[in-house]
Amino acid sequence: MGQFLSLGGQKCRTGDYTKVSQNDTCKRQRMSSSFTEESARLIPSLPDELSMQIIARLPRIHYFDVRLVSRKWMATVMSPELFKLRRELRKTEEWLYLLTKVEEDKLSWHALDPLSRKWQRLPMIPHVVYEDESRKGFSGLWMWNMAGPSVNIAEVVRRWLGRKDSLDQMPFCGCAIGAVDGCLYVLGGFCRALTMKCVWKFDPIKNDWSEVTSMSTGRAYCKTGILNNKLYVVGGVSQGRGSLTPLQSAEVFDPSTGSWSQVPNMPFSKAQALPTAFLADMLKPIATGLTPYMGRLCVPQSLYSWPFFVDVGGEIYDPETNSWIEMPNGMGEGWPARQAGTKLSVVVDGELYAFDPSSSMDSGKIKVYDRKEDAWKVVIGKVPMHDFADTESPYLLAGFHGKLHVITKDSSHHIAVLQADSCSSPSSSSSLFAGSLNENSGSMAESDAVVWRVIGTRDFGPAEMVSCQVLEI
Repeated sequence: MGQFLSLGGQKCRTGDYTKVSQNDTCKRQRMSSSFTEESARLIPSLPDELSMQIIARLPRIHYFDVRLVSRKWMATVMSPELFKLRRELRKTEEWLYLLTKVEEDKLSWHALDPLSRKWQRLPMIPHVVYEDESRKGFSGLWMWNMAGPSVNIAEVVRRWLGRKDSLDQMPFCGCAIGAVDGCLYVLGGFCRALTMKCVWKFDPIKNDWSEVTSMSTGRAYCKTGILNNKLYVVGGVSQGRGSLTPLQSAEVFDPSTGSWSQVPNMPFSKAQALPTAFLADMLKPIATGLTPYMGRLCVPQSLYSWPFFVDVGGEIYDPETNSWIEMPNGMGEGWPARQAGTKLSVVVDGELYAFDPSSSMDSGKIKVYDRKEDAWKVVIGKVPMHDFADTESPYLLAGFHGKLHVITKDSSHHIAVLQADSCSSPSSSSSLFAGSLNENSGSMAESDAVVWRVIGTRDFGPAEMVSCQVLEI
């Protein structure tokens, strides 16, 4: 449905040269292009400066085609100078990047241009082998054996708390996903029985992956957030003595310097206030989310020991004071999705929203945090869903174009991106998931004073949703 973002050259057409073999034709075209491109202008009869102004105004979806015009065009649409000009002209675009798990050990990235409603597939993360010098026989540790942060931690923690042999049996491992400075980042995760420090960056301008400076600590199932154009990583688990240990540590990555710095540990203050030493030893503190809000990092937390868990509010990191404070009671205790798993939340137009799943498993609610009253309030009474009993991650949240979006999957394998639009008199139309989704059908669903619009859909087959990020380029 979408075209691949490969950098392969334009194919030669044998029909243009009936008396010359295909190889000779390609060779002749390469020689001809290399001879003329050095002196050729981007657009004949126009200075390159003016041509750049024209190209910068093109929708970015067209760059995948126009780069095939010539090597000079390819270099232009992959140059930082062009995208700097786009920012100056206020022609940047917000795209949604969706991570899916194709099989137990394979991840696949897809990008959606909301304006054209076209999908693009990103290159795969390179297959890289990491060798562990301390353990012989573990030379084949593959970077692609990863999974995302949106998987329910309850199922994962149940496997490793008190069990030393479960790591090798885990079907995938929990890398973290982040986005900063116009690039995607994949951080840490498990490689068989090891927690990884490695960090991979995808540059959408160059359309390739590269490995950057590793974290100071190997982490899996950690949480990420952006403040002041820096990528923060908090919590997660790390490999301990024969088992996994929850982490209270945090660190921050500065893309301008490519370096990591330490952040004070999360105190987990409420975990320290447990009434008995037995509970303190049994219940493990877990960071169950991270959302940048009002210039600070909000981290909801839980205490967990299968099959028991309890939400314990959370803590907030203030970069100005470089310290943690306890989260307001109403914010922490009422944070939706009260389970030992990732709590989905997003900030749109300065407001903090969170998804609260329904017990009926076919709908959900959207709540917004009221700072003045320190309380969560329902703003959308029903988010249209379908039967997702067999889906690990049936929904994701995203904010772009100044609106709230829900990404969900139905039983027919259709992944849909739903946009919440305010409507003073919403129409009484049928359910959005009545049958197969069709983004051209213009179907809507009534939900209080909100009309849900499908701005993108695709059949991803049995692939599971893992995580999503938004990049403005």
